[in-house]
Amino acid sequence: MVARSLHRHFGRCPLLPLLAAVATTMGVLTPSTAMAATSKIGRTWPIAEPDALSEIEGRAAHVPDMKSAFGPRENWSAMKAATLGIAQADRNRTVVPLYTLEQDIRLPDGKLLYARGYSFNPLAYVSLPQRLIVVHPRDLAWALRTARPADFILLAAGSPGDADAITLGERHGRALFLLEERVKVRLGLKVAPAIVAQTGQKLVLTEVDRRKTDRRAAR
Repeated sequence: MVARSLHRHFGRCPLLPLLAAVATTMGVLTPSTAMAATSKIGRTWPIAEPDALSEIEGRAAHVPDMKSAFGPRENWSAMKAATLGIAQADRNRTVVPLYTLEQDIRLPDGKLLYARGYSFNPLAYVSLPQRLIVVHPRDLAWALRTARPADFILLAAGSPGDADAITLGERHGRALFLLEERVKVRLGLKVAPAIVAQTGQKLVLTEVDRRKTDRRAAR
Protein backbone atom coordinates (compact mmCIF):
# COMPACT_ATOMS: atom_id res chain seq x y z
CA MET A 1 0.00 0.00 0.00
CA VAL A 2 2.80 2.38 0.83
CA ALA A 3 4.53 1.66 -2.50
CA ARG A 4 1.31 2.24 -4.48
CA SER A 5 0.68 5.53 -2.71
CA LEU A 6 4.20 6.74 -3.41
CA HIS A 7 3.90 5.63 -7.02
CA ARG A 8 0.84 7.86 -7.48
CA HIS A 9 2.81 10.88 -6.18
CA PHE A 10 6.22 10.27 -7.77
CA GLY A 11 5.42 8.25 -10.89
CA ARG A 12 8.44 6.39 -12.22
CA CYS A 13 10.88 8.06 -9.79
CA PRO A 14 14.08 5.94 -9.58
CA LEU A 15 14.09 6.52 -5.79
CA LEU A 16 10.69 4.86 -5.40
CA PRO A 17 11.97 1.54 -4.00
CA LEU A 18 14.18 3.32 -1.48
CA LEU A 19 11.43 5.72 -0.39
CA ALA A 20 9.01 2.87 -0.01
CA ALA A 21 11.47 0.90 2.10
CA VAL A 22 12.15 3.90 4.35
CA ALA A 23 8.45 4.63 4.79
CA THR A 24 7.70 0.98 5.59
CA THR A 25 10.58 0.81 8.08
CA MET A 26 9.47 4.01 9.83
CA GLY A 27 5.93 2.67 10.08
CA VAL A 28 7.21 -0.49 11.69
CA LEU A 29 9.67 1.16 14.06
CA THR A 30 7.63 4.11 15.29
CA PRO A 31 5.54 2.24 17.92
CA SER A 32 8.51 0.35 19.38
CA THR A 33 10.64 3.54 19.39
CA ALA A 34 8.02 5.40 21.36
CA MET A 35 7.83 2.49 23.81
CA ALA A 36 11.62 2.36 24.17
CA ALA A 37 11.66 6.02 25.19
CA THR A 38 9.69 5.14 28.32
CA SER A 39 11.04 1.65 28.94
CA LYS A 40 14.01 0.26 30.84
CA ILE A 41 15.89 -2.57 29.16
CA GLY A 42 18.38 -4.64 31.14
CA ARG A 43 20.14 -3.77 34.37
CA THR A 44 21.05 -0.18 35.16
CA TRP A 45 23.49 1.37 37.64
CA PRO A 46 23.86 4.88 39.03
CA ILE A 47 26.64 7.01 37.53
CA ALA A 48 29.70 6.60 39.74
CA GLU A 49 31.83 9.39 38.24
CA PRO A 50 31.57 12.75 40.03
CA ASP A 51 30.06 15.67 38.19
CA ALA A 52 32.85 17.38 36.20
CA LEU A 53 31.88 20.92 37.23
CA SER A 54 31.62 19.93 40.89
CA GLU A 55 35.07 18.33 40.71
CA ILE A 56 36.59 21.47 39.19
CA GLU A 57 34.98 23.69 41.79
CA GLY A 58 36.15 21.37 44.58
CA ARG A 59 39.76 21.45 43.42
CA ALA A 60 39.68 25.20 42.81
CA ALA A 61 38.60 25.72 46.41
CA HIS A 62 41.91 24.21 47.59
CA VAL A 63 44.17 26.28 45.31
CA PRO A 64 46.35 28.51 47.51
CA ASP A 65 45.79 32.23 47.35
CA MET A 66 48.25 33.60 44.78
CA LYS A 67 48.93 36.77 46.74
CA SER A 68 49.74 34.96 49.97
CA ALA A 69 51.81 32.33 48.13
CA PHE A 70 53.79 34.61 45.80
CA GLY A 71 53.33 38.12 47.16
CA PRO A 72 51.81 41.15 45.40
CA ARG A 73 51.41 40.83 41.64
CA GLU A 74 53.47 43.94 40.98
CA ASN A 75 56.50 42.01 42.28
CA TRP A 76 56.05 38.99 40.02
CA SER A 77 58.74 38.68 37.36
CA ALA A 78 56.11 37.40 34.92
CA MET A 79 54.26 40.71 35.26
CA LYS A 80 57.23 42.83 34.19
CA ALA A 81 56.61 44.46 30.81
CA ALA A 82 59.24 45.82 28.45
CA THR A 83 59.98 49.52 28.62
CA LEU A 84 59.33 51.94 25.75
CA GLY A 85 59.83 55.64 25.24
CA ILE A 86 56.99 58.08 24.62
CA ALA A 87 56.19 58.93 21.00
CA GLN A 88 57.10 62.56 20.31
CA ALA A 89 55.84 62.69 16.71
CA ASP A 90 53.52 60.90 14.32
CA ARG A 91 55.66 58.57 12.24
CA ASN A 92 55.35 55.45 10.09
CA ARG A 93 58.09 52.83 9.89
CA THR A 94 58.26 49.46 8.15
CA VAL A 95 59.82 46.33 9.58
CA VAL A 96 60.57 42.99 7.93
CA PRO A 97 60.54 40.46 10.80
CA LEU A 98 63.23 38.15 9.47
CA TYR A 99 63.88 35.02 11.48
CA THR A 100 67.30 33.34 11.49
CA LEU A 101 67.70 29.67 12.41
CA GLU A 102 69.95 29.06 15.38
CA GLN A 103 70.51 25.39 14.53
CA ASP A 104 70.35 23.00 11.60
CA ILE A 105 67.01 21.46 10.72
CA ARG A 106 67.30 17.91 9.41
CA LEU A 107 64.88 15.32 8.11
CA PRO A 108 64.41 12.02 10.00
CA ASP A 109 66.96 10.37 7.70
CA GLY A 110 69.56 12.99 8.63
CA LYS A 111 69.41 14.93 5.36
CA LEU A 112 69.95 18.67 5.90
CA LEU A 113 66.78 20.64 5.17
CA TYR A 114 67.75 24.12 6.39
CA ALA A 115 71.19 25.08 7.65
CA ARG A 116 71.90 27.14 10.72
CA GLY A 117 71.94 30.83 9.82
CA TYR A 118 69.19 30.51 7.20
CA SER A 119 66.90 33.57 7.32
CA PHE A 120 63.33 33.86 6.12
CA ASN A 121 60.35 36.17 6.47
CA PRO A 122 57.44 34.47 8.30
CA LEU A 123 55.01 36.93 6.68
CA ALA A 124 55.69 35.21 3.37
CA TYR A 125 53.83 32.18 4.71
CA VAL A 126 51.39 33.45 7.35
CA SER A 127 49.29 36.57 7.86
CA LEU A 128 48.60 38.72 10.89
CA PRO A 129 44.85 39.42 10.64
CA GLN A 130 44.66 41.57 13.76
CA ARG A 131 46.57 44.71 14.68
CA LEU A 132 48.71 45.17 17.76
CA ILE A 133 47.98 48.31 19.78
CA VAL A 134 51.01 49.00 22.00
CA VAL A 135 50.55 51.59 24.77
CA HIS A 136 51.64 52.59 28.23
CA PRO A 137 48.94 52.05 30.88
CA ARG A 138 48.24 55.79 30.98
CA ASP A 139 47.08 55.63 27.32
CA LEU A 140 44.85 52.59 27.78
CA ALA A 141 41.64 54.61 27.34
CA TRP A 142 42.88 55.76 23.94
CA ALA A 143 43.81 52.19 23.02
CA LEU A 144 40.35 50.93 23.95
CA ARG A 145 38.77 53.56 21.72
CA THR A 146 41.16 52.84 18.87
CA ALA A 147 41.28 49.03 18.95
CA ARG A 148 38.97 46.91 16.86
CA PRO A 149 37.31 43.89 18.49
CA ALA A 150 39.94 41.47 17.13
CA ASP A 151 42.98 43.67 17.87
CA PHE A 152 45.45 42.82 20.65
CA ILE A 153 46.30 45.51 23.20
CA LEU A 154 49.85 45.19 24.58
CA LEU A 155 50.90 47.15 27.67
CA ALA A 156 54.42 48.48 28.00
CA ALA A 157 55.92 49.20 31.41
CA GLY A 158 54.24 52.15 33.10
CA SER A 159 54.69 54.23 36.21
CA PRO A 160 55.08 52.65 39.67
CA GLY A 161 51.50 53.47 40.65
CA ASP A 162 49.85 51.98 37.56
CA ALA A 163 47.55 48.98 37.98
CA ASP A 164 48.74 45.68 36.50
CA ALA A 165 47.43 44.18 33.28
CA ILE A 166 45.16 41.68 35.04
CA THR A 167 43.48 44.36 37.14
CA LEU A 168 43.06 46.68 34.14
CA GLY A 169 41.67 43.87 32.01
CA GLU A 170 39.08 42.98 34.65
CA ARG A 171 38.21 46.64 35.09
CA HIS A 172 37.57 47.25 31.39
CA GLY A 173 36.25 43.81 30.47
CA ARG A 174 38.86 43.19 27.76
CA ALA A 175 41.88 40.91 27.54
CA LEU A 176 45.14 42.85 27.85
CA PHE A 177 48.64 41.51 27.25
CA LEU A 178 52.07 42.47 28.50
CA LEU A 179 54.67 43.59 26.00
CA GLU A 180 57.51 41.09 26.33
CA GLU A 181 61.09 42.12 25.72
CA ARG A 182 61.50 39.57 22.92
CA VAL A 183 58.39 40.92 21.15
CA LYS A 184 59.69 44.46 21.52
CA VAL A 185 62.98 43.47 19.88
CA ARG A 186 61.30 41.31 17.23
CA LEU A 187 59.02 44.14 16.10
CA GLY A 188 61.60 46.87 16.45
CA LEU A 189 59.43 48.84 18.87
CA LYS A 190 61.01 51.93 20.41
CA VAL A 191 58.15 54.16 21.54
CA ALA A 192 54.45 53.98 22.35
CA PRO A 193 51.67 54.43 21.48
CA ALA A 194 52.23 52.43 18.33
CA ILE A 195 49.96 50.44 16.05
CA VAL A 196 51.46 47.41 14.31
CA ALA A 197 49.72 46.08 11.19
CA GLN A 198 50.74 43.83 8.33
CA THR A 199 50.96 45.23 4.80
CA GLY A 200 52.04 42.62 2.29
CA GLN A 201 55.18 40.96 3.64
CA LYS A 202 56.06 43.86 5.93
CA LEU A 203 54.87 45.24 9.24
CA VAL A 204 53.94 48.90 9.35
CA LEU A 205 54.54 50.58 12.72
CA THR A 206 52.48 53.72 13.18
CA GLU A 207 53.79 55.78 16.08
CA VAL A 208 51.23 58.21 17.49
CA ASP A 209 51.96 61.52 19.24
CA ARG A 210 49.22 61.57 21.87
CA ARG A 211 49.69 65.30 22.48
CA LYS A 212 48.31 65.96 19.01
CA THR A 213 45.35 63.64 19.45
CA ASP A 214 44.52 65.30 22.79
CA ARG A 215 44.65 68.76 21.20
CA ARG A 216 42.40 67.63 18.34
CA ALA A 217 39.93 66.12 20.80
CA ALA A 218 39.86 69.36 22.85
CA ARG A 219 38.83 71.49 19.86
